Amino acid sequence: MSSKVSMPSKIFGTVLSHGLRGRMLTKGELQTLAESRDIEELVTRTKNTVYLDALAKLTKPYTAEKVEGALREYLVNMHAKMVTIAGGSTILDAYFVKYITRNLKLVLKGKALGKTYEELLPKINLRAEELVGRRDLVIKALVAKDLDEAVASLAGSEFGEDVAKAVAAYKEKRDVRLFDTYLDHAFYHALDRALVTDAQSQDVKKLVSTDIDSYNVLAVLRGKFWGLSQQDITDLIVTTTPKVTRESIHKMINTEKLSEAIGELNNTVYRDIVPQNASNDIDAIMQLEAGFESVAHKRVVSSFRAVFTVAIMLSALKLMMIEVKNLAAIAAGVEQNVPAETIMSRLVRLE
Repeated sequence: MSSKVSMPSKIFGTVLSHGLRGRMLTKGELQTLAESRDIEELVTRTKNTVYLDALAKLTKPYTAEKVEGALREYLVNMHAKMVTIAGGSTILDAYFVKYITRNLKLVLKGKALGKTYEELLPKINLRAEELVGRRDLVIKALVAKDLDEAVASLAGSEFGEDVAKAVAAYKEKRDVRLFDTYLDHAFYHALDRALVTDAQSQDVKKLVSTDIDSYNVLAVLRGKFWGLSQQDITDLIVTTTPKVTRESIHKMINTEKLSEAIGELNNTVYRDIVPQNASNDIDAIMQLEAGFESVAHKRVVSSFRAVFTVAIMLSALKLMMIEVKNLAAIAAGVEQNVPAETIMSRLVRLE
C-alpha cells in the first residue's frame, strides 16, 4: 500500500470519492442540457445540478468559454481538496501537472497560429497554477510577443526541453497537434517520477499504467504519421509497463507502415481495441484513442470496488475530468446551435 497516506485520510477520501461519483449527471440530465435553446438556458439548467456553485460567479453575457472555465476551476479546486486530504500522495500531485500542461498547450498553439494575448486570455484558467505557485510560468508565455519568445520564457522550467523540441518539430511539420504530444510527454515524465518515489498499491498502478500505455502507443503512431525520426519517437517514450513493454514499443517504432505498428498491439492485452476497419491512418489513431478511453474508464469504475485506497480518489477525479469535458462539449455545441443528438453522440460515454 502507499505508505505515506494515513488510514483516516484514505477513509475520508473514499467517502468523498463515492459522494462525487454518486452525484455525477445521468445521461438524461446531460440530454436535457444538450437540448438547451441557447447558452443562457444552458447555464440556468446547469445551475439546477451539482454545478450550481461552480457557475455562481459567471457574469453575462454567457459564453461556452466562460462556462468551461468555471467548470475547470471547480475541477481544479476539487483536485486540490483531494491532494490535501491525501497528504503525501505524489500520484495525485503529479496529475495536477495535467492542468498546467493544458494551459501551456493552449498558449503555444495560439502563439503558433498568431493569436494575440487578448484572444488567448479567455481560454486560460490559472487556478491550478495559483494553487501550486506556478502562475508566472504560464503568464510569461502568455504575454510573450510571439512563439519564439514564449519558448524562451519556458527555458529552464520542467517544460523547457519538451517545448523546445515541440517548436522545432512544428516549424518543420506545421502541425499544432505536435504541442499536445510533446507537452503530454512533460506530464508523463512527472507521473513517471511520482511512480518511482511512491510505493503504490496495485489499484493505483492499474489506473496509471493504462494512461501510460495509451500515451506511449498514440505518441508512436502520431510520430510515425508526422514522419518524425525513429530517435525522436523513441525520445517521446518516458517509461513502459508490462502490458506494452519497451520491446513492443520498439517493434512499433521500427515498422514501415503505421498499420503495421498498430498490428503489433495484437500481441498485447489491448488486442480487442485494435481498429478493424479504419478508413485511413488518422481514423485508425482516433479509433484507438477512443478504445483506450473505454479501457481506462472500465478501470476507473472497477477501482470503486476496492476499499480505502488512493486509487478511488484518483478514479473520482478522472470521472470528474470526463464530466467536465462532456459539459464543455455540450456548452460549445449549444452555442453553435448543434442538434442535441449530434452533441450527445460526441460525448465520452460513461455507462
